[in-house]
Amino acid sequence: MDPTTTFCPNGACPARGHIGQGNIGIHSRKDRRFICTQCCKTFSATTGTVFYRLRTSAETVVLVVTLLAHGCPVQAIVAAFGFDERTVAEWWARSGRHGQAVHEYLVEHPRDLGQVQADEIRVKKQGGIVWMALAMMVKTRLWLGGEVSEQRDMPLIRRLIERVRRCASPRPLLVCTDGLCSYIRAIRETFRDPVQAGAPGRPRLRPWRNVCIAQVVKRYAQRRMVEVERRIVDGTPAHVEMLRRRSQGDGVINTAYIERLNATFRERLAPLARRCRALARHTLTLHEGMFLVGTVYNFCTPHESLPHAQKTTPAMAAGITDHCWTMHELLSFHVPLSLWVPPKRRGRPSRTLQRLIERWCS
Repeated sequence: MDPTTTFCPNGACPARGHIGQGNIGIHSRKDRRFICTQCCKTFSATTGTVFYRLRTSAETVVLVVTLLAHGCPVQAIVAAFGFDERTVAEWWARSGRHGQAVHEYLVEHPRDLGQVQADEIRVKKQGGIVWMALAMMVKTRLWLGGEVSEQRDMPLIRRLIERVRRCASPRPLLVCTDGLCSYIRAIRETFRDPVQAGAPGRPRLRPWRNVCIAQVVKRYAQRRMVEVERRIVDGTPAHVEMLRRRSQGDGVINTAYIERLNATFRERLAPLARRCRALARHTLTLHEGMFLVGTVYNFCTPHESLPHAQKTTPAMAAGITDHCWTMHELLSFHVPLSLWVPPKRRGRPSRTLQRLIERWCS
């Protein structure tokens, strides 16, 4: 138990989210509990992780979640381990929510993406069809996020591009997609910044410079691909070719990398497998499973195509981590809370509030 690497999880505490500030002490080594000297609240060492308040051993939970993240159906885990199906489903949901929190905290930061590819997966669930949209950074094979919706429409694509926007810095960018026209409008409307002119009213939005859009349109006849058309929607051919070569080397405009990632998701997420009986019942289940598989892919899965001597994960190639995480590291990672913001009150703040602001907001 190391208090210097722990933060207070109390949302009402002014010291929440601060690490190494001397406000955390050990309350009980036997029960593995810390105490915050600012709010005088105690909390467990597993607070904010998948293992919080679980009676099953952490090794067993890690083993079950590893099987879930590699395509093992829930029914097979129930038959092998003897757990109740609702227990395994709850661990699935916990791991998915935790994976989403880890992804938003570590991955969704501005970086030079170079080339991004996006695509959608048609998924069968009980009672209908849903669509799962995914995006990835080509150079590091980093999964940038995904969205799930019952309709393949503009709101789905807009939410996906907004996730890409949170991962991108205003640098030259190439976005390669399929022939869905919603991508063009979503990219043009998302990659814009407000221009503060000092005048009242809504500020004017200025598009990012050097954002190129390319499309790969495939035509089929009798379930066979007969033609491939490559379009450059925004940007010059020379600029598109420069960005493409910088991120993937030789070749042509393609969506091969995101299609290979789609195959990985279909392999590792049981409800995505074609012609199977492990169908998901709710869209939320697919959303949680998507973030579980995507986070394990980013942090725990070495990628053979990355040009490094040691086994390199996409997160290592992107500079997010310096080693390949184990599943236990991922499930026990503590996502810090947002820092405390002083309440807005009329009049002069009290001396106690002033001391808190000087201590935790400076």
